[in-house]
Amino acid sequence: MKMKRNSLLAAVMVMSGSANAMLQPGDLAFTAFNADEDGFALVALRDLSPYTTVYFSDNEWNGGPPGVGSFNTGENTFAWVSGTESIAAGSVVRFQAIDKATRSASNGAFGLIASGSSGFSASGDTLFAYSGDAGGTPTAFVAALSSENFAGSDLAGTELIPGVNSVAIKTSTDFGEYTGTRSGLSSIGAYAGLINDATLWNTRTTGDFSM
Repeated sequence: MKMKRNSLLAAVMVMSGSANAMLQPGDLAFTAFNADEDGFALVALRDLSPYTTVYFSDNEWNGGPPGVGSFNTGENTFAWVSGTESIAAGSVVRFQAIDKATRSASNGAFGLIASGSSGFSASGDTLFAYSGDAGGTPTAFVAALSSENFAGSDLAGTELIPGVNSVAIKTSTDFGEYTGTRSGLSSIGAYAGLINDATLWNTRTTGDFSM
């Protein structure tokens, strides 16, 4: 089964075409983080075309824009391809068990493309979402979440701004989720500032939140 999932991921990445290049900072936002289950969730703040590819890494970024800066090594990089159907703005996608061979996403195909230290650190971690080339090298950052106040990462040049299109939740969070308003604004994109406001997250630093 693992081989089938990886083959599917490789196939749909080839078919994804230029959809990646259309993603901009703030087009996605993280809505949940679970260091015990090693999972997370994000919301689309604009419609996503079929076969849109998004990369995720919990390596640290050394600063500068894509093409100038780079990630360090030692942790993981993943690829998610949204699938055959468009994903409507406002839709939430959940990613679970990212440290296991059974890793999955609630939509599309999700797989590991570069391995390192397994799973999220309970003492704090940073997760980046970005567009990239087939090897997972960033071409544009889209969102980020940190439970370590972006320690070890320099956001200069990434166009990621905490409170605008990235969020620094409470340090050493085991489990966190956005609990702010979900209705009443003029557009889906208008929720970006709320979702990336750390004061609107419910976070826990102790307890077992594995699922």
